[in-house]
Amino acid sequence: MFLEKMLQSQGFGSRKHCQQLIKNGAVAIQNEVITEPKFKLNLQNLEFSVHGQSFQYREKVYIALNKPINYECSHQATHHFSVFDLFDDVLMNRGMQCVGRLDQDTTGLLLLTDDGQFLQALTHPKKHVPKVYQMQTADPVTDEQIQQLEQGVELRNEKGIFSATDVIRLDEFKLQMTVHQGVYHQVKRMLAAVGNKVENLHRAQIGQLKLTDLAEGEWIYLTENQANAAKNLIADQI
Repeated sequence: MFLEKMLQSQGFGSRKHCQQLIKNGAVAIQNEVITEPKFKLNLQNLEFSVHGQSFQYREKVYIALNKPINYECSHQATHHFSVFDLFDDVLMNRGMQCVGRLDQDTTGLLLLTDDGQFLQALTHPKKHVPKVYQMQTADPVTDEQIQQLEQGVELRNEKGIFSATDVIRLDEFKLQMTVHQGVYHQVKRMLAAVGNKVENLHRAQIGQLKLTDLAEGEWIYLTENQANAAKNLIADQI
């Protein structure tokens, strides 16, 4: 791949802008400044710098964000901040999208990517990807409520029965459970259906991907193994 095309693919702007960056001596490969836009690259494990800032070539990006409260999963947020405000222009130029959504008042693990096939497959309504949620409840969690959640409840305007697995009472007012569907406000509606109410909601895990040491608002690139684990969830959809 030519240097100018590589830069454009990584979000550094139009082809013309990337050409200008190169000609101005802003781009280096292995600490060597390259001024030829048609310089041919080997993309394997490619690292480069632009204006002294280091980057790694990534054909596609897969990102895990610990979504803060009062952030919307929308490019045009209406009442709060947008999660996309947490990323720089270079990443945003790649056309990143959220893999599913979390409500503005829900925190926790949110995946973002510029891989359209991955995005569509993981959010396909027929693909039931397990997601682990932890919540603070308005009233004490009862054994009966846990049993109802595991057996399944009906939700207004939705077809079928919606059940949870691995329902665990963490303390009197705190619950953890895994859901496998992805309908609108599902966890909140399921708790309401058993006579309780979600006060705070946090997503801790998607498939095998767990939110560990990230502070709210922080994000990381998924490692190759993590990205492959996420893809394995949807292998039959891609």
